[in-house]
Amino acid sequence: MNLLFVVDKPIFVSSNRYMNVIKRKYGTKKVGFSGTLDPFATGCLIVATGQYTKLFQYLKKQPKTYRATLWLGAESASLDIENITSITEVPRSDEATLRSILSSLEGELEYLPPKYSAKKIDGERAYAIMRSGGDAAMKTVRSTIHELRLLHYRHPFVTFEATVSEGTYIRSLGAIIAERLGVPGTLSSLRRLREGAFRIENERPLDPLDYLTPPRNRYFGDPEFIDLGKKLQKRFFESQENGLYLVETERFFSILEFHDDGITYRLNRIEKFTFPEKQS
Repeated sequence: MNLLFVVDKPIFVSSNRYMNVIKRKYGTKKVGFSGTLDPFATGCLIVATGQYTKLFQYLKKQPKTYRATLWLGAESASLDIENITSITEVPRSDEATLRSILSSLEGELEYLPPKYSAKKIDGERAYAIMRSGGDAAMKTVRSTIHELRLLHYRHPFVTFEATVSEGTYIRSLGAIIAERLGVPGTLSSLRRLREGAFRIENERPLDPLDYLTPPRNRYFGDPEFIDLGKKLQKRFFESQENGLYLVETERFFSILEFHDDGITYRLNRIEKFTFPEKQS
């Protein structure tokens, strides 16, 4: 079974564990996902089964949009509600100041990821180091904050929407906002609304050909050469420039890489998807 779709991950379950639910629901063992969501986070999670699990790196997944609520006065080691250590009353902030802070964070941002994260340190997950009693030494990362806007402020809760590059830690973004306000703060909710071209649509099956980043290239030779993975020559293609291309035959599609030395198969003989209503 080859499927590509978006699930709405529920709260307080890891992305990995939720795949067990998907396996049982769709009766398949080969399931994968792209873009881990924290256990306390909900929302858009791209899932694939069968051959389509090979497609994640070629999908239109950027930018990503999140809706988050920042709880001013709450402190948490993990920067979310799973590890609250203290709650203090803090003065109400000025809404104009809030908007100014959010605006100032747009663009390239350098910051420290959360210590409770899947970031690897010398081959070990940071959260595993922290849970075993160690101290994860985090290194700064860079992200692009395309847009950061205030949705509403009901003290002590600040709800904002962030459109960001892949790999951005929204928990860290919330911590930076609180720090610039001069108060402690942690996220009380986090929901991913979309990943590039992907949105929550009740697990509607998607045609991967509509979501792949490599441009299409037409092949004028014998299609069996591609289907069988034979050596290809650039002169039989419409575009001969170096780069990645999506090439279709009647039943399959492939992703090819053109380079100075010839053509390499990145993926080959991936079955095209047929929507249920189109099946005979």
